[in-house]
Amino acid sequence: MKIFVKAKPNSREEKIERVHSTGSGQVAENNFVVSVKELPEKGKANFAIRNALAVYFKTGTANVIIISGHTSRNKIIEIKI
Repeated sequence: MKIFVKAKPNSREEKIERVHSTGSGQVAENNFVVSVKELPEKGKANFAIRNALAVYFKTGTANVIIISGHTSRNKIIEIKI
């Protein structure tokens, strides 16, 4: 399953929010906002996002793969369930 993630590093609390609509009014079930406490340096935030999504989808961290957006806040992530 592919999901679209907007990353929010350096947040006060860690949380995952499912966004049900896009800016154009279309319904999108695969959009998430993931907030993590780690800073976006040396891959720390990406690692925290992968861990948070693994817990959310009840799978292992190895099954959460960042396809694109390694240095961007907008990411495409594949989750193998």
